[in-house]
Amino acid sequence: MDRNDPGLRDAAVRLYDDYTHEHRDRRTLLRQMTALAGSAAAAEALILGIAASPAAAAQVDPADKRLTTRKGGFKLADGSSITGYFAAPRKASGKLGAVMVIHENRGLQPHIEDVARRVALAGFFAFAPDFLSSAGGTPADEDKARELIGALDYDATIATAVVVVKRLGHRANGNGKVGTIGFCWGGALVDRVALAAGPALAAGVSYYGPAPDPAEAAKLQVPLLLHYAGKDMRVAQTAEPWVAALRAAGKPFEAFTYPGVDHAFNNDTAAERYNKQAADLAWQRTTAFLHQHLDA
Repeated sequence: MDRNDPGLRDAAVRLYDDYTHEHRDRRTLLRQMTALAGSAAAAEALILGIAASPAAAAQVDPADKRLTTRKGGFKLADGSSITGYFAAPRKASGKLGAVMVIHENRGLQPHIEDVARRVALAGFFAFAPDFLSSAGGTPADEDKARELIGALDYDATIATAVVVVKRLGHRANGNGKVGTIGFCWGGALVDRVALAAGPALAAGVSYYGPAPDPAEAAKLQVPLLLHYAGKDMRVAQTAEPWVAALRAAGKPFEAFTYPGVDHAFNNDTAAERYNKQAADLAWQRTTAFLHQHLDA
């Protein structure tokens, strides 16, 4: 396979997307990729380029002295606990708004912890919960993590996320305002949390998240910023009706589609899908939007 052939590359990305989002097994993925790439070795190399790499360098060093970070958690109203990753500016002028950072369908990975640090450097208190806490936390095996994510009670997960939002809104050193940002599975959860949390949530930012039923649009009370990838036909099937319904209902939202980029274009640990230009522009819009709605 010519890695520079855009048609073949796009076909490979679609195969990987089907594998990660439709719960297909790895043997099927490898067989399909081998047929596309011409050999098992070429297929494995291609998969490595498309998949996120846990070993990829972080944009913000975990030991960055501008930040204070920790892993921890807190108890929920039902007596269970949720763990996650906290990041905040070491020196803050005044009380900060809080942002819940929601992971992809691979669970709480180092990349999402890095995003939480970026959120903190932008001037917010960030908490990235591990929504697999009830299953013992995110496992090292990404396929197992996806399996566990798929087995979650979705309504219960939304309810847990709303509890986290309300908890963050009552931080002693916060300004009472809470936003959320999520990617892929987390992007889908942002929309649902916005519908469920009501005024407890001040703003939501969704990156390429499959959208709710358009009939739910009338219930929205929270400003949303929606980022979509131009090549992401799977998500577009739900996103386009959702955006149309929000517009028809006169709801507070902005939606941007970035032409020529793939699903997960923001994830800089996935070399074949990351698009720096689109990611930088989306991040500029994201931080401006969060400041608009979360600053005191």
